[in-house]
Amino acid sequence: MNLSEQLSRTAQEHPLKEAYIFQEKSVTYKEFDVLVSRFAAELKELGYAKGDHVALVSGNSPLFMVGLYGALRCGLTVIPVNPTYTVDEMSYILKDADVKAVITMDVLMEKFEYMDHLLQVEHYIFADTGSGVDVTGSVLYEKMKPFPSMLQDRNLSFESPALSGDDVAVILYTSGTTGRPKGAMLTHTNLYSNAIDVSDYLSISSDDRVIATLPMFHVFCLTVALNAPLMSGGTVLVVPKFSPQEVFEVAEKHKATMFAGVPTMYNYLLKTGKDYVDTFKHMRICVSGGSAMPLALLNSFEELFNVRISEGYGLSEASPVTAFNPLDRPRKAGSIGCDIRGVKNKVVDELGDEVPTGEVGELIVKGKNVMKGYYKMPNETAVAIRDGWLYTGDMARQDEEGYFYIVDRKKDMILVGGYNVYPREVEEVMYSHPDIHEVAVVGAPHPELGETVISFVVTTNPLLNESEVIDYCAEHLARYKIPARVEFMEELPKNTTGKILRRNLRDYVSQS
Repeated sequence: MNLSEQLSRTAQEHPLKEAYIFQEKSVTYKEFDVLVSRFAAELKELGYAKGDHVALVSGNSPLFMVGLYGALRCGLTVIPVNPTYTVDEMSYILKDADVKAVITMDVLMEKFEYMDHLLQVEHYIFADTGSGVDVTGSVLYEKMKPFPSMLQDRNLSFESPALSGDDVAVILYTSGTTGRPKGAMLTHTNLYSNAIDVSDYLSISSDDRVIATLPMFHVFCLTVALNAPLMSGGTVLVVPKFSPQEVFEVAEKHKATMFAGVPTMYNYLLKTGKDYVDTFKHMRICVSGGSAMPLALLNSFEELFNVRISEGYGLSEASPVTAFNPLDRPRKAGSIGCDIRGVKNKVVDELGDEVPTGEVGELIVKGKNVMKGYYKMPNETAVAIRDGWLYTGDMARQDEEGYFYIVDRKKDMILVGGYNVYPREVEEVMYSHPDIHEVAVVGAPHPELGETVISFVVTTNPLLNESEVIDYCAEHLARYKIPARVEFMEELPKNTTGKILRRNLRDYVSQS
């Protein structure tokens, strides 16, 4: 069984049930399944075959949902890409992932025009967003195909190719601590098993109406707010972009029963929610991930809205969920919870041996959800997966009742509004500036975003200023990766071997 097959089964069991609602238009499971099959047939008609790679560059919309499931039904491997990425970031992923087709929106076509070196891309399948963008003059127009035309009934004969559970369904690019992003290869078994296990653990059923406002290209939303409810006959309430007011309006109008978000979202909802408390009256559960939620925020939110928040843990390489606070036992604030069904978490020392209860070690996980490996990176794969266990790089401890606690995040990683920012990626860009001699990037606490990016720079040009550095970064990095502050120093702190001491810089930030 895989996601596409289960969707068809759900469509047979609940044909008239709403699969998703987007901008007041509802689509039933039967209608959704038909659209998916039509799109898959059109992809085959264009010449795409099992194993080909297609990028999905879109915000939360039917384009993403039909594009994802249609490509999977055709046997293709899908590479979801953040549509806010710069040309540099996006072109690297498309080239590295050997993408042959791009599913996207008309408003993004200008970005792709700067990627004319991507000769391997045969088609740009685009949706009209109603923005008034004229694509007829695009240099890529001959390669472009309107998405709506691929959903029309042309009675194309189509039979899904035979798929193995070990076939790669999705490649998620996750920033690496050594520089360029790495593509985590998630198989059909990885994604299906995690969606089913999450659905089971959170007791998601056909009665649930789940708000999907986290970005669908991110694995948290992909599994928890999209695949899991679709596997169980629930209804996905698609919110294109997070807005507290829109979340409240959607929750009230459609009697939402589940919300998935990062702590930043909960903070905004809490700050603006005093006049909207009743909109959450049907809410059965809220789930949080991405970063640890401050205890004060968790307690205040639960008290105001009278709904329980279940915190969990996951990472792209694990499809992503490995643990959640259980619903049938006490929730422990500050904990990421316990093993979900089908997944085993363990805390080990440097030799890979399990540490005693209560002691700190590295969190490793094992299960059908663990990725196949990193695309075209066998060495990195061998480091990450050892004897079937995925080494997360996060330090954790486990209590006597099986609850896990993250003690420290992956070294140096910065979490901006739930998005992972790795210093090395930002530093690589800054080092390419001709006037920057040395640079180090760390995170600084932020009351709403969790953290912001702070850079320390040693320059060869005394006239170089903060705004010039930030503008330079904006040309090459997504907005959430751009430094919020640039500190100029004569020399960066280093140890005796010449290694930059980020810890000292973090201490400096916390004291300033």
